[in-house]
Amino acid sequence: MEPLAEFLQERTDWKIVVPTLPGHGETLDLKGIKHIEWIEHAETELKGLLHTCDEVYVIGFSMGGLIASYLSVKYDIGKLVLLSAAAYYINVKQILKDIGNLIKEGMQGNIVENELYKRYKFKVTQTPILSTYEFRKVVRIARPLLRKVNIPTFIAQGQNDGIVPPKAAKYIYETISSKEKNVFYSPEAKHLICHSEDKHDLFDKIYQFLQSE
Repeated sequence: MEPLAEFLQERTDWKIVVPTLPGHGETLDLKGIKHIEWIEHAETELKGLLHTCDEVYVIGFSMGGLIASYLSVKYDIGKLVLLSAAAYYINVKQILKDIGNLIKEGMQGNIVENELYKRYKFKVTQTPILSTYEFRKVVRIARPLLRKVNIPTFIAQGQNDGIVPPKAAKYIYETISSKEKNVFYSPEAKHLICHSEDKHDLFDKIYQFLQSE
């Protein structure tokens, strides 16, 4: 989320807060962390903003997108931005394609330098199995509430995402009750949509959405 936060910081005088959920950060320490801790942490951060700001916009990435949706139903939020929100997860077709590319690069001797390989290796080795179950609990809590989301919402999804399939964005768009809603598909992005080659196109669209009356 950092590139998007910096983009907005440079163009606005808004107070921008990027909470780090328990167990996340520069290094992952997810062992023993329960799903309710992620939700409660985000909720506490939001309450602080609601007490100090005239209007609050919430942006959520991946699992954070579902948490953001959940919070938008419970609290008076002005606008909602959902990035690679995990209403569905694991895009098998894209993962197989990515693995094929990794094998090709491995045969060419470039796999150690491949950023995708590094990211997958990091996730696989650092994410406990029990954390995956806790993530699924977040999905079970938040997904049924999507139909109650009725504030202006911007949805973005990478078409090459191996974690969250593009159908997740379509499902969210069709399920939420918002009268003002937009969906953007990045032709370049994988799961880390804020780090894609076409990220500034995405950021411009988010900025325009947040600035619009």
